[in-house]
Amino acid sequence: MHSSRKGSDVLVIGGGIIGLVTAWRAARRGLRTVLADPDPGGGAARVAAGMLAAVTELHYGEETLLGLNVASAARYPQFAAELAEASGGLDIGYRACGTLAVALDADDRLHLRELHALQRRCGLESQWLTGRECRRLEPMLAPGVRGGLRVDGDHQVDPRRLAAALLAACERAGVGVHRTAATRLLTGADRALGAVLEDGTELRADQVVLAAGSLSGRLEGVPPEVAVPVRPVKGQVLRLSVPPAYAPFLSRTVRAVVRGSHVYLVPRENGELVVGATSEELGWDTTVTAGGVYELLRDAHELVPGITELPLVETRAGLRPGSPDNAPLLGPTDLPGLHLATGHYRNGVLLTPLTGDVMAELLATGTVPEVARPFSPRRFSTTRQETYA
Repeated sequence: MHSSRKGSDVLVIGGGIIGLVTAWRAARRGLRTVLADPDPGGGAARVAAGMLAAVTELHYGEETLLGLNVASAARYPQFAAELAEASGGLDIGYRACGTLAVALDADDRLHLRELHALQRRCGLESQWLTGRECRRLEPMLAPGVRGGLRVDGDHQVDPRRLAAALLAACERAGVGVHRTAATRLLTGADRALGAVLEDGTELRADQVVLAAGSLSGRLEGVPPEVAVPVRPVKGQVLRLSVPPAYAPFLSRTVRAVVRGSHVYLVPRENGELVVGATSEELGWDTTVTAGGVYELLRDAHELVPGITELPLVETRAGLRPGSPDNAPLLGPTDLPGLHLATGHYRNGVLLTPLTGDVMAELLATGTVPEVARPFSPRRFSTTRQETYA
């Protein structure tokens, strides 16, 4: 027999960091909120490195997204403090450690010089360093480093600890967490009414937020005219352990382009070193491959030769949610009562504070903050609506 639950103000489908922050912020606004996910706190957060890299993640053609990233990065110190209190004292591993992006050959050096110029045109702070200055900052770097960009404003968090803190904050705020997958959207009278869970339970709510990451486009019952254009992008990541005898191995995040592939090394305060990440358009495959591990270790070794002396403690693959323009989908759809918070691609952790604030404001007042309006889901709708009603 199917049970039925009614009376919620908000139903959040998806319990990754984006779904959790949306549910927590909505509950803090006084909205009766429930969340459905078979493994809340799991998903892409278990694979993400947690770089808060608004500056060094800047890509050509993404200047509009830059504004969103910078605004969210600025909220992180206060967000981390507030979340620690709301979760009962859980630390999310926020570190204002900075980032060093380096070049290993002349072509990479030219690319970094061009990126530096773009950063300056966008009003961002970064400092060009010689190879010798880079090695003075990070002595473990390879002797062949040709130059680099020092960005003190790019920081980091531990995504796994972030997810755990958000889940605790949700439960303490009274969010009803259903550890079951939502399989079908409930609709009627031309609006979203809730969802049916895998066990047959119906969860009804005045507003539904679809925040299921790369799975957001697979929910049944979503009308074709509001289909969610999100695809999975595979990423493989490694975790190594830095023995006390090797500490400090790196003092900040180090990243580079090696033979056209991006690689980064993120040191945690607990002695963990995260190395990533591949970017593979392979559908729903989450297999860790020997080739992926080899490429990451090869490129990381070229950047920091001493890395091959460290114990390898974990290999993992996950799926980033990518949209057609690799920017998030934030706000209402053309189906009344259905909102999206997905498609964050490589910026999910960075955009967590701002996404929570944007979605809570929308759910509580019906208004989307100005900073998020360029990222309306309606930019991909068949009617090509570019603004919010």
